[in-house]
Amino acid sequence: MTNARIERRVLRERLQRGLRDSPVVALVGPRQCGKTTLAREIAHSRSATYFDLEDPVSLQRLEEPKTALAALNGLVVVDEVQRRPELFPVLRVLVDAPRPGRRFLILGSASPELLRQGSETLAGRIAIVDMAGFDLGEVSGAALRRLWWRGGFPRSFLARSNAASAAWRQDFIRTFLDRGMLQLGLRIPPPALRRLWTMIAHWHGQIWNASEIARSLGEAHVTVKRHLDALTGALMVRQLQPWFENLGKRQVKAPKVYVRDAGLLHALLDLASPATLDAHPKVGASWEGFVIEELIGIAGERNAYYWRTQAGAELDLLLMLQGRRIGVEVKYADAPSMTRSMHVSIESLKLDQLYVVYPGTEEYALRPGVDVLPLPMARESLLAARSRRLPRR
Repeated sequence: MTNARIERRVLRERLQRGLRDSPVVALVGPRQCGKTTLAREIAHSRSATYFDLEDPVSLQRLEEPKTALAALNGLVVVDEVQRRPELFPVLRVLVDAPRPGRRFLILGSASPELLRQGSETLAGRIAIVDMAGFDLGEVSGAALRRLWWRGGFPRSFLARSNAASAAWRQDFIRTFLDRGMLQLGLRIPPPALRRLWTMIAHWHGQIWNASEIARSLGEAHVTVKRHLDALTGALMVRQLQPWFENLGKRQVKAPKVYVRDAGLLHALLDLASPATLDAHPKVGASWEGFVIEELIGIAGERNAYYWRTQAGAELDLLLMLQGRRIGVEVKYADAPSMTRSMHVSIESLKLDQLYVVYPGTEEYALRPGVDVLPLPMARESLLAARSRRLPRR
């Protein structure tokens, strides 16, 4: 492992803002994405009290949680909170009897139980900050190929070599299947989940067809859907939902599925090196998923959809920002050009802007309102669009 350290400034600012405005802040993300590192940095800067619920000492200290927490001042951090869901009602009681300056920062690995307890028990009292691995804004555009190949998990991205990174990812998959799902309260046989996860990797970027996948796995339709939802809830898989409205066209209403981390996708596809990725049939789909995750990280998943008609017209990503519709087409090509789908999408969806994101380095326009952009420039354009209203074309 290298000694490099990557500053996660935007996430730190979001956490600090949440702690200023809300009595409880939940930092939610997959295991090993860096939640604990970031929380410990903030805790150290604020002389916080820290509980790690994977530590027997912390568990002992919270044997009587209300008594232990009520006496504390300042920032209180509870890591791996999904292991003790009974803490949520205690937190509600404590924040309803506020003590000046006291704030709670809770960390969880995105278990369904954590999100349910947080939203129901602490409704109106909690701010949720989503966290993933490194993104391009944190590692810089010069590291784009490395981030795409290795993915954003810190130990994978910062590994000393591609081989060490690949080994870490294979170990992560094994431990996640063997222990991670159990720690999230989900009792699913690891072999069954491994088969589905691998199937999703080969299905990456395609529209979910539950019946076909269930037949391939020899499982019941409802079982496969339940396992898919489990992987989605653990932030391993994304189900990108379709956008549909009354357009006079028959539109697809099933989600598209992606392995959220590109590095894990490559591990599940058993790719040995970046060179094998370049020659693999899924290279275009891998690039598509990588770009989509980067851009959804800016726009927010509640503002992100795909669109497709039964006739075959499709838009890879539709983003709703500042009341405008921004379309994104992802092309793994040297010099993308206008396609019929782009024309149909612009006309049918009344797009205010269409970005065509490709792995090149030059920016150029295909027509007014349609720009071909490298991924770093697309990120910058979305960041600007998020903070201001775009002029209509």
